[in-house]
Amino acid sequence: MKLLSIAIPSYNSEGYLSKCIESLLPGANDVEILVVNDGSKDRTSEIGHEYEAKYPGIVRVIDKENGGHGSAVNAGIDNATGLFFKVVDSDDWVKESAYLAILEKLREFAGSKDVLDMLISNFVYEKEGAEKKKVMRMGHALPKDRLFGWDEVGHFIKGQYILMHSVIFRTKLLKECGIRLPEHTFYVDNIFVYEPLPFVKNMYYMDVNFYRYYIGREDQSVNEKVMISRVDQQLRVNHIMIDYLVANKKKICKEKRLYQYMINYLDIITTVSSIMLIISGTEENLKKKDDLWHYLKDKDPSIYRRLRFGILGNAMNLPGKGGRKISVEGYRIAQRFFKFN
Repeated sequence: MKLLSIAIPSYNSEGYLSKCIESLLPGANDVEILVVNDGSKDRTSEIGHEYEAKYPGIVRVIDKENGGHGSAVNAGIDNATGLFFKVVDSDDWVKESAYLAILEKLREFAGSKDVLDMLISNFVYEKEGAEKKKVMRMGHALPKDRLFGWDEVGHFIKGQYILMHSVIFRTKLLKECGIRLPEHTFYVDNIFVYEPLPFVKNMYYMDVNFYRYYIGREDQSVNEKVMISRVDQQLRVNHIMIDYLVANKKKICKEKRLYQYMINYLDIITTVSSIMLIISGTEENLKKKDDLWHYLKDKDPSIYRRLRFGILGNAMNLPGKGGRKISVEGYRIAQRFFKFN
């Protein structure tokens, strides 16, 4: 059995796939690199197969019909044979020193009686044109370099949460929790790091800058204009997260810190949906914003009240054009601070 399975969801990635794979090869025989070619129309599959031929037993290509990012992640989970599982997007890469340190830690747990469900590390916003790179650390909220449970998780600052870039899950946990990401939908990485959480008991945080998250291409899914054009997909993810939290509320509430974290995560996602709809400025999208909040209210009035009358909910629902302008300005300040989009 491999120590770590790394899925690379890839669609028309010929321009950067090699850099991603090369950054993962130092894992050698401890890893399997699953290049999931999601129906690409360029040389993505060919590049993947070239690496598969050169590194047999390490690189494996999964060619499939186009189904979107979520479908590619699903295929990665289905084909993973490693003890642990990681997603690395095809336009991103990892830092070798941090990578090797993480593999060493995973190796320790593989031979231990302690079960590790989720390993967390830092990621770096590799923003195009930015001189200074923003590092997203978790040390203020998570104990370092030791196993811990939800009862020891502290408070994350507003606007920060554990992204897909930060996590490595135990593969069996992902398979047992039954996670299936929706097809032909962007922003499903939020579901990937949300739905497994009630199954996570033991975590470990390493304060190393492992994952390099590239942002800056105009066609990228997190580009603001692209997000607005795909806002219905963002809303779909938002609804799925609301439904999941409401359906599993009794189980989640047994862990107070877990419930707080999942509420706060939903708060941020609902804020992102709301602000994209506000920025678009169309009457149709402003109505979709109201519909989103009504959907939450109908699903669970107590969660609705907590989000609607919290700091972010109030900021997203200020009345009139003047209120919407204030909402956007607040978002711009956060954007400059956290360096996202």
